[in-house]
Amino acid sequence: MLIIEISPADDPLGSELLALQKAAYAVEAEIIQDDRIPPLHESLADLRAQPLLWLGAVDEDGRLAGAVAWEETDDEVDVNRLIVHPGALRRGIGRALVKEVLARAGTRRVVVSTGRGNTPARTLYERLGFALRGEVEVIPGLWIADYALPTS
Repeated sequence: MLIIEISPADDPLGSELLALQKAAYAVEAEIIQDDRIPPLHESLADLRAQPLLWLGAVDEDGRLAGAVAWEETDDEVDVNRLIVHPGALRRGIGRALVKEVLARAGTRRVVVSTGRGNTPARTLYERLGFALRGEVEVIPGLWIADYALPTS
């Protein structure tokens, strides 16, 4: 697996990234029993309009197996989305992508949110050292868990 910088503005990568995002968030929607996850409903134009930095995990066949996107300031890195192809789950792709973002974050604080009921994602973040900051109901009935990586 190769981790590279990518952009949804690139064709045909943008369409591939959108398809991957929809497939990954469909899995989360099934896990949390709620399909109101905003990235699940984005168009390619919506995806391209997001002010995000992206890394992609490319498999040995040159296909996009996963991706991570984040926003950053001088003080903080906010992991906005982590997506892995449903056929590539449990292979360490998500872990590798998050660890690359952590390496790029340096000493900045890193935060992430996921569906409260998304046990696989929560387990991943907790195993990487993230601490639960709290749970928030973002829209009626849809809860997210907010995490932060303690700074040293």
